[in-house]
Amino acid sequence: MFSGEQLKLAEAVLAACRNAGLKLGVAESCTGGLISGCLTAVSGSSDVVERGFVTYTNEAKFDQLGVPLSLIDTVGAVSEEVARAMAEGAIKKSKAQITVAVTGIAGPTGGTPDKPVGLVHIAVAREGVDTVHERCQFDGDRDAVREQTVSAALEMIMALAG
Repeated sequence: MFSGEQLKLAEAVLAACRNAGLKLGVAESCTGGLISGCLTAVSGSSDVVERGFVTYTNEAKFDQLGVPLSLIDTVGAVSEEVARAMAEGAIKKSKAQITVAVTGIAGPTGGTPDKPVGLVHIAVAREGVDTVHERCQFDGDRDAVREQTVSAALEMIMALAG
């Protein structure tokens, strides 16, 4: 289901979180649970993965993570601001100390000139540290965009957990 490289990265993320005493939360939109799936494909992940939120709709982002609908109306769901709000909301709505959030346009439809297919915003929040963000422009079809998002999200968690 996941590449060997992704599973090795997931193992490394889990080990880094474990060593730092961090519980991990995931807030996903365009990946629909794939990041959580990759992490929990690793045996023993339950001592690190605290919970996952699949917030595919704007209402879910508001209801589950507390992302203001006014923010989504102003900047759009696929934006740095919403990714940051998702990650920070996941910290507030869970017992995790580090969270990752992704929101993007996996395609093949939904892109615009300003927000093309393959655009993904990833944010990682950690208690006591400034939230980090990365704007990614991935190539390929829907599956490729989602696969690249999983890997990029895991890499960002690793950088902030270590």
